[in-house]
Parts: sequence; C-alpha cells; structure tokens
Amino acid sequence: MEDGVSAKALSALSVKRLTVTDFRCFTRIVLDLDPRPVVLFGLNGAGKTSLLEALSMVTPGRGLRAAPLADLRRRSAPPESRWGVAVELDGYGGPVSLGAGAAAQGSARRALRIDGQAARGQAALAEVVSALWLTPAMDRLFVDGASSRRRFFDRLVFGFDPSHATRLGVYERSLRERARLLRDRQGDAAWLSALEARMAENGVAVAAARRTTLRRLAPLVSAGVGPFPGAAMSFHGGVEAMLDRMPALEAEAELSETLAASRDHDAGAGGARVGAHRCDLAVIHGAGGVPAAQCSSGEQKMLLIAVILAAARLQATLRGTAPLLLLDEVAAHLDGDHRAALFGEIADMGAQAWLTGVDRSIFAGFGDAAQYIAVAAGTVTPQ
Repeated sequence: MEDGVSAKALSALSVKRLTVTDFRCFTRIVLDLDPRPVVLFGLNGAGKTSLLEALSMVTPGRGLRAAPLADLRRRSAPPESRWGVAVELDGYGGPVSLGAGAAAQGSARRALRIDGQAARGQAALAEVVSALWLTPAMDRLFVDGASSRRRFFDRLVFGFDPSHATRLGVYERSLRERARLLRDRQGDAAWLSALEARMAENGVAVAAARRTTLRRLAPLVSAGVGPFPGAAMSFHGGVEAMLDRMPALEAEAELSETLAASRDHDAGAGGARVGAHRCDLAVIHGAGGVPAAQCSSGEQKMLLIAVILAAARLQATLRGTAPLLLLDEVAAHLDGDHRAALFGEIADMGAQAWLTGVDRSIFAGFGDAAQYIAVAAGTVTPQ
C-alpha cells in the first residue's frame, strides 16, 4: 500500500473485554465493550487514567506512565497478590487474547502472554496490537529533555515496524552493560568490542527505522489535521545524522570505532557520547516557523494532537487498521471547533479511542457514536 492517506480505515483495533485485577485503585473489574470510542468520565482520582494505563501494559513499551512495575499493584491488596491485566481484542489478524502482569511477587519484570502463551518479546506484541497516547504529563514534551521526545517518537515507530521495540531493547541493554563494565573497570577488550558491535548494529537499525517513519509521517504532519496546525519535523544529531551522509554498513563501522575510541571518556562520564540515544526530535510550528519549545502551551498541545492524529491516520492507511488511541484529559482543553475536529477524525478513521474527562457533557459531540462509562472510587458503571 502506498504512503498516502486513504479515507476510512479498513478496520480498527478494538477492545472487546478488559479485565483488571489488583491494579492501582482497582480490586477487580470487567468491562465488556463494542468497537465504538470509549468515554471514561468521573472525578479526579477516580481511576480513569489507571484504566488507560492498564490497557497500555499489553502494548509495546513501558506503559502510559513508564511507572515501576511494583507501583502498579493495588496498595491494599493481599501480600501474595499480583496485578494483572487481560484484554480480549480484535487485533491485527483477528481476535486475540493478551495478558500482562508481574512475573513474580515483587518482580520488576513484566510477564506478557498472547493467546495464553508467553509472548516472544515486545515485537510479538507489536505484531497484534498498537496504541498511541497523549497524557497531561506530555504537555512539556517540547521543553523537556531530548529523551522524552525520543521515547515519544519510538512509540510512533512501534506502530509501523514491530521489530523496532526488540532492536531498541537490545540496544539499551547493551548500552547499560557497556556503561557498567567501563565504570567498574571490568571486562576485557574483546567483550567490550562485542558489546559495541551489538550497539552499532542495533543502533543503526533503530535510527533507520526512525528515519523511515519520519519520511512517511512528515507530509501528513506538515499538512495538519483540520484546524490542528501543521508542523515540520526533523532529527538532530545521533546516528540519524550519520545516515544522512553514509550507508548503513559504513555507519555501523564508524559507530563501533567511535565507541571504542571513547571508552576512557565514557568511563568517567557514564553512558556513551555517541549512539542512537543521542538524537533529538525537532518540531517547528508550520504557520510561523517557530520552534515548538517557543510556542504557547496551547499551541504545543495542538501540535501534539496533530502529530498523534497524523500517525494514527498513517497506520490506518499502511496497515489497513487504525490503532487504539488513549487520550487522557485531552478534550477538556479544546475549544468547540477543535473538539469537533478531534471527534470527527476519530470517527472518520473508525478508531476505538479511549478518552477521559471529568464531565460527560464535554463529549456530547459523539452522541450515540461512543460508549460512556462512569468511573468512581475504583468502580466502573456503563451508562
């Protein structure tokens, strides 16, 4: 399929049943759902965001809030209990059952299951499900450090390249292991060279996947989405810049050589001075050519929504299926025109978006095209 934008998605990922056990404020809940957008409304602290986070735990990455797994367990749960999330989903390729939970009591590792079998890593998840999200914590994306923007963009890449999560995980583990060996003055030169070769191979693959996604996504983001502004996006620094001037194999060789030459520096500074973890995503507001970091908070929010909608539309086009959209407290900050445009874009894609808000009336524009669930003190009540 071409990189253009089709009208409506051939289908959409949709959750049919969500079961949450001893997760955050929830003891146990079961939600049966249809493919329409899901509106979660209730007072602050009721658990709306926690439901989005629960869903995010069965998608590639570290979850909506990137929280330590120990923090997900319900605080008043019995000592022997573990948190768990189970999802019945119409996914890529048809119905699928997904599960996530603590691998063991107090474990810092997430156990993942697909149709009852242990998942073969993050890439296996990306083959069957994709989710994009926006949260209030992301409002500072353009003014915080580059690592936040890389994580944001990598989540976009997951939806187009299922192997990206695996390569990124291998790269980051190799980066941490090399840093530990250099810090502790352990490991011989051969082992360090092997780690650096692994970093170079996977780092170049990660950078290449980012560049491919950016090339596909840039025209849609530049055009904007209805009243949401267009933007220009580019990468600065890192391996992405190396790929601007040389083929991938040459970039791998140069990165390996640079890492080897930087061992003394990196031993003192920690981390690595070069690699796929050093690039930054630059976003320029299309109307005035102003860097996103210099735009007002409202303009930054509009830019973020535009990028997410463009990425969702591109996924719907390239994969024939719209991703799940997890939109936490987004609609409340929009005026009537932008709210209507957001709801209209969700409907046009046929996406099952999960939206949260304090007041149900904010979502009146959906009418009967959405399903409404009241959330209160760790309970859920379909309306």
